Amino acid sequence: MDNVAAAVRQLTQKGRAFTIAQAKEAGISHQLLADYCRKGIFFRQGYGVYVPANNFISEHPEIEVLQKRGSEFVLCLLSALRFHEFTTQNPKEVWIAVRQGRRSPRVNFSMTCIHFSDAVYDFGIEEHVLNDLPVKVYSPAKTVADCFKFRNRYGLDLALEALRNGWRRHKFTVDELNRAARINRVQNVMTPYMEMMINEP
Repeated sequence: MDNVAAAVRQLTQKGRAFTIAQAKEAGISHQLLADYCRKGIFFRQGYGVYVPANNFISEHPEIEVLQKRGSEFVLCLLSALRFHEFTTQNPKEVWIAVRQGRRSPRVNFSMTCIHFSDAVYDFGIEEHVLNDLPVKVYSPAKTVADCFKFRNRYGLDLALEALRNGWRRHKFTVDELNRAARINRVQNVMTPYMEMMINEP
């Protein structure tokens, strides 16, 4: 029992997400894990993924859960906009892109999953560190182009806000925008707004 208590302390002190397999390796059975969840020591954050209660002080526990599950994803649209500080909106859900044909990750939190073809998925990926977590995020230019790509679903105002804020903060060049627009096949849509943006005083 002392070994189990030590394992629990170790997991809670780390404050990181862990899988059922990792709990079992530490000496915590599935039954004990369920009991600790009922007591509020751990929380089931996603399919097969658990987090200590103290993990909830983290700003990005959802990203950690997705990574623990081995999910291949890139932060996109509203999550990417927030990361690049292109919007004042603070989305309550995580927005990720996955490859077309892949299943959306099974999680217990709000998430919007966008499926991209390989060419669109692979374009413009940047790697950053977010609260000690390595995470993939689409570049500023690709994020703006994605907003235009999904303008009918999420609104043109969101795309225009991202375009304007990104340009004012020198987050991308016209060439970078053009390349992102081409890969998303929205160049004809974006060009008039880009020209207006460039000519603004």
